[in-house]
Amino acid sequence: MTLNFDSEDIGSNHSENRTFADVLEANISRRSVVVGGLAGAALTFFAGSLAKAGAKPDSIDSRGLVNARTRKPKINFTSIPLQASPMPTIAPEYRYNVILPWREKLDGSGTSFAYAGFTAEQQEQSIGIGHDGMWYFGDAKGGMLCINHEYGTNTHLTGKAVLTSLEEVRLSQAAHGVSVVEIEAKGRTWRMKKSTRNRRITVNTPVQFSGPAAKSMLIKNNAGTQPLGTLNNCANGYTPWGTYLTCEENFNGYFGSTVSTWKATPEQARYGFSASGFGYGWHVYDGRFNLSNPAYFNEENTYGWVVEIDPNKPKSKPIKRTALGRIKHEGAEVVVGKDNRVVVYMGDDERFDYIYKFVSSADWKKMVAAGKSPLDEGTLYVARFNDDGTGDWLELSTSNPALAGWSLEKILVYTRMAADLAGATKMDRPEWITVGPDGDVYCTLTNNTQRGTTGRATVNASNPTVANKWGHIVRWRDAKQHTGLTFSWDMFALAANVSDSAGQMFGSPDGIWADKDGRVFVQTDGEQPGGNNDQMLVADAGSKQFKRIFTGVKGCEVTGVAVTPARDVMFVNIQHPGDGDPKVSNFPEPFTGATGPVPRDCTIVITRKNGDVIGS
Repeated sequence: MTLNFDSEDIGSNHSENRTFADVLEANISRRSVVVGGLAGAALTFFAGSLAKAGAKPDSIDSRGLVNARTRKPKINFTSIPLQASPMPTIAPEYRYNVILPWREKLDGSGTSFAYAGFTAEQQEQSIGIGHDGMWYFGDAKGGMLCINHEYGTNTHLTGKAVLTSLEEVRLSQAAHGVSVVEIEAKGRTWRMKKSTRNRRITVNTPVQFSGPAAKSMLIKNNAGTQPLGTLNNCANGYTPWGTYLTCEENFNGYFGSTVSTWKATPEQARYGFSASGFGYGWHVYDGRFNLSNPAYFNEENTYGWVVEIDPNKPKSKPIKRTALGRIKHEGAEVVVGKDNRVVVYMGDDERFDYIYKFVSSADWKKMVAAGKSPLDEGTLYVARFNDDGTGDWLELSTSNPALAGWSLEKILVYTRMAADLAGATKMDRPEWITVGPDGDVYCTLTNNTQRGTTGRATVNASNPTVANKWGHIVRWRDAKQHTGLTFSWDMFALAANVSDSAGQMFGSPDGIWADKDGRVFVQTDGEQPGGNNDQMLVADAGSKQFKRIFTGVKGCEVTGVAVTPARDVMFVNIQHPGDGDPKVSNFPEPFTGATGPVPRDCTIVITRKNGDVIGS
């Protein structure tokens, strides 16, 4: 998810690398399938492209889910209409309940701290705000749920547009990060348990670095203080060895400068740093976030990483895995590839930025047995999409001649700049990535409102309007079961062309998750047809037919997907309902207007009334 701040809307990639829109236009032209517009093209040439890849289906049992029942998924629920309601709507075959709202205490009492007089100390002892990516580690009875807390505006958190003290800054900081809580099934719903494993990880939690850049001077501040915290935690991942990966996205927006003459370095500019940031104002009261404070020179480089958390060891430090590179990580989708090597797919969520993957150096089980992290040793790559429906993974290492003179630690700390030099393809905001049961990889590209307006990308057949308003989903398959250096790609869905009897179904695809039966769950964040609410849809990976299963509330984002092993329970998040404005929504309380309570981010528990698999 990317907030609609101007700096993010413009993007920071000024390289001459080709855009995906240009590649797609050339690809369609080569295949000569543009008959009746892109709707026909998108549905016509996909199968042939991936068939050429010849890759064998991958086993993804390491994801911890039950085996697929069929390769033709059952999607028999009633697709519901678009909604503009202050409360969620779900397909009639399903039900939902609300758990874990912002400010619920971690003591398992089921009570919450009051909004009035809410303090930083209380926020550290309760569920954060901005619920986003998550994953569940447990069974049908209970287990650990890890939830990202991406962001919360000053007004939503404190009732003030501008923070006026260090205490208010600490409250804002404590609202970010991750909640790790033990939950249990109670009847038709779930609840937080009283558990010693319940904890919050925030901007001020001690962390450690690991991997090739862990000891780099580029991530050490002049104050010599220990590294702290994680923030703007967006999408996520989970490993075969049972740990959680949280991903730092728009970290640049929390930094600023108190010196009027401050100017960003080229490295800072490539990551979007500015004197004012996103308006949080942390830099005014907390020197760590002041870009003009010499004591914290390089502090900004301590953010932008994939962070590993052990949900079952509450005293363990989160670990920032530098081998995965420093970008605005949207997620980290982990699969087991050829030779049992771990592969991590990642998107860099900004206009005109790139898609990456990491491949571990060896069999992950042998590495773990030897006391090594499979996320510390391996090779990082960035994607180049070619006109003929093929693609290449470009190595980001000192072996690449395009990076002559670069050290490995510099490549990993300034990964965006290394990818610019390598020649990666500029994408329209790469968001979540998921891998299907046959090895197909899906990436949502939310939109690019700057297409055709900045001189960096022209209007073309694949993006026929001045701005790519609605977004799309690209799909590819790597050679050698995810570990190869080439891939075959095509378009899974152009949002503008996906429709039902009522018209266009969705826009701004963001969250995505594929189950083991071939269902693809798509969540949205941004403008929807008719100005309606964000939503979650289910698609058949083969037929590309979509149905709408859930709609959120006014002003919210629908995000986060986690399931129990049998997939008969799904956890989904409602982020910033009403954009934090009680005049728009009081969710999860019934809507009463401005006199009602301030809305609260929360988790939704979805079940099918007949107990079947979610999405069926």
